[in-house]
Amino acid sequence: MKTYLPKIDKLNRTIDEQPRKWHMIDADGAVLGKVATTAADILRGKNKPTFTPHLDTGDFVVVINAEKVVLTGNKEKEKVMTSFSGWRGGQKQFVPADIRAKHPERLVERAVRGMIPRNRLGRQMIKKLKVYAGSEHPHKAQAPALLELA
Repeated sequence: MKTYLPKIDKLNRTIDEQPRKWHMIDADGAVLGKVATTAADILRGKNKPTFTPHLDTGDFVVVINAEKVVLTGNKEKEKVMTSFSGWRGGQKQFVPADIRAKHPERLVERAVRGMIPRNRLGRQMIKKLKVYAGSEHPHKAQAPALLELA
């Protein structure tokens, strides 16, 4: 039995199957980790039988109501997140409450980014993630299918 490998064309969709689908996740009252794992699995294509680790076979994901995502326990005020610019003195530390106050969509983006590969393929996959703080999004023409989180 031969190993199946989907072929990718230049229009950013696979030849062997239909064009990429659009999925929508409503993060209102959902736990951040559950939203992030669901989005990362769809971006990578792990929900499809044609999943291939070294190819981008995933779909688009739209996350709405990112400002209403829930962190369990005391993570909202006690979890310390760090970023480093690479320059001397460029290390910054912050808590999720600070991020939620300024840019609530970055909580979801950061969580999903940590769950995909850290290479060219991962950078290509993260471009298919669209996160919005409120319930309005400009992707109504793509008719994204609403996903229910378990």
